[in-house]
Amino acid sequence: MQHRNFQLFIAGQLISVIGTWMQNAAQLWLLYRLTHSAALLGVFGFASQAPILFLSWLGGYVGDHYNRHRGVIATQAAAMILAFALAGLTLTNVVNKWELIGVAFLVGIVNAFDVPIRQAFLVQMVGKEDLPNAIALNSSMFNGARVVGPAIGMFTVHWVGEGWCFFLNGLSFVAVIVALLMMKIERMQTKPGEESPLKSLIQGFRFAISDFPVRSALLLLSVLSLFGLQYAVFMPVYALDILRGNELTQGYLMSLAGVGALAGALQFAGRAHYKGLAPWIAATSTTCAIGLLIFSEAKVFWLCGLILFIVGFMATSQMAATNTLIQNRVPDELRSRVMAVYATMFMGMQPVGALIAGGAAKRFGAPHTLTVFGALELAGSLIFISLVVLKVGTHGETANVPAND
Repeated sequence: MQHRNFQLFIAGQLISVIGTWMQNAAQLWLLYRLTHSAALLGVFGFASQAPILFLSWLGGYVGDHYNRHRGVIATQAAAMILAFALAGLTLTNVVNKWELIGVAFLVGIVNAFDVPIRQAFLVQMVGKEDLPNAIALNSSMFNGARVVGPAIGMFTVHWVGEGWCFFLNGLSFVAVIVALLMMKIERMQTKPGEESPLKSLIQGFRFAISDFPVRSALLLLSVLSLFGLQYAVFMPVYALDILRGNELTQGYLMSLAGVGALAGALQFAGRAHYKGLAPWIAATSTTCAIGLLIFSEAKVFWLCGLILFIVGFMATSQMAATNTLIQNRVPDELRSRVMAVYATMFMGMQPVGALIAGGAAKRFGAPHTLTVFGALELAGSLIFISLVVLKVGTHGETANVPAND
């Protein structure tokens, strides 16, 4: 927080991300209220995240060859326009399931550029020495917004409807855009790439695949994204059909997961070194999987809330540890491209998992689907422990280990 640019970034992003979580919760609720279809919740999740799977490599290319500061401003402005468009459609009673899914898809395209550029932009604000704390504090901010955003969103829906919730999200982007414009960023030596975007993508993947610690951590993160985080898709189902609640029940559940995520991010923010990341990644992934298994069979609010707190804590800590391990090892000239690989493995796997989750829930029900997903994540965690933690230990995390270890 000694860096002025990072102070501005955190202040603006906090307001904006609260609005984003408000909109996310309200969109899920509105879609389920209109359709009562768990399968369409999965389609919505796929539409909102699929562009990241297919386009984040292009965002990484842009971030490594063009001005990252301007890139983040452009993505935030585009997201603001889409929020206002969704608000207009909803307030005029034009919106239906396909409008909701279509806007989610467009937001996903924006995020495909925003995520790798913004992650790589962190190092320009604080430098590499303070990067681990910046990553953790950025995650803390994101999950702090996750605590209050869904609750505010659901209270807004309860009082004045979904449309005004989307409108408030549009206004929230003004804060982050103003903060970004107030920054004084030193110009980096960037130049349009001589290689094609496709070759640029291959370079990022080549580094990630050849580096054993990075490859192992990314594969386990993809398992978390594919299976472990799909409980969020079913929040309206649990709130309405299993716990017999309403929109406020969904808001409370999502906020409890956010409280856990914030605690996990703050806990990780206290780290001042890069050692011990692999065992921590394994421990958090295993605990998250066990929590998901318990949640899938829970039928009372207090138990669901407690487990979501634990799952939020462990999942966020695993993400922050993986991000830190990667950014410590990647060379600066490949940073955006490798962070695009991170985005692809993490956020890009979520739409595939959401689509599978929606289809499985339609046939077998949400609880049984989450039971299977929890078991698959647990299996991935045990494989990571046997192949990485027990055989390699912590030496593979340090920067001086050869990439082909």
